[in-house]
Amino acid sequence: MPKVGMKAIRQAQLINATLTVIDRVGLADASIALIAKQAGVSTGIVSHYFGDKNGLLDACMRQILTDLYLAVERHRVRAEDNPQAQIRAIIDGNFDLTQVAAPVLKTWLVFWTNSLHQENLHRLQRVNDRRLHSNITAQFARVLPREQARQAGSSIAALIDGLWLRMTLAPQPMAHGLEDARELCYQNLALWLNTPVR
Repeated sequence: MPKVGMKAIRQAQLINATLTVIDRVGLADASIALIAKQAGVSTGIVSHYFGDKNGLLDACMRQILTDLYLAVERHRVRAEDNPQAQIRAIIDGNFDLTQVAAPVLKTWLVFWTNSLHQENLHRLQRVNDRRLHSNITAQFARVLPREQARQAGSSIAALIDGLWLRMTLAPQPMAHGLEDARELCYQNLALWLNTPVR
C-alpha cells in the first residue's frame, strides 16, 4: 500500500527532474527514461503519474504558473494599495527569483513554443496572458480612462514579456539586467501615470 502523501512527493520530484533535464538537453531529447533516471525512479512511475511527456510538460507548466501567481501575490500583499505600487509589485513578481532560475527559464521557452501546437498548453498560455493583462489594466483603470488603461496594460505586459524573453536568450540568462528590466518597466509605468520614477 502506498504511503500517504507519496503521490504529491513523487509528482514534485518528477517535475523538478523534468525541469533539470530540459535545462540540460532541451525538450526534444528530454526522454521519459532520462527524466526517470534524474528522479531516481522507474519509467513506469512517470507514466503512472503523468501518462506521457506531454502530460509531464503540462504539469511542469502548471507548477511554474502557480509559482508565478504566488510570487506576484507575495509582492502585491506587501505593496501599498495604489495603482503605481500594485503594478510595480506585478512587475516584481514577474521578475521574481522563482521565475529566473535557468531550468525554469528554459522550460518557459519550451512552453511558449509548444503552446503554438498543443491545445492544453495554448489554453494555459492564454490564461497566463489574460491574468497579467487584466491585473495591470485593472490597476490603471483606477486612475485612467478605460481605453487608455487597456493600452497601458497592454504596453506594460508586452514590455514584461519582451524583456523577459530577451534576457532569457542572452548568453548568460539573467546574469545582468534583471534590475535594468524592472527599471525599464517602472519607467514605462511612470510615463503612463505621469509620475516620477521612484
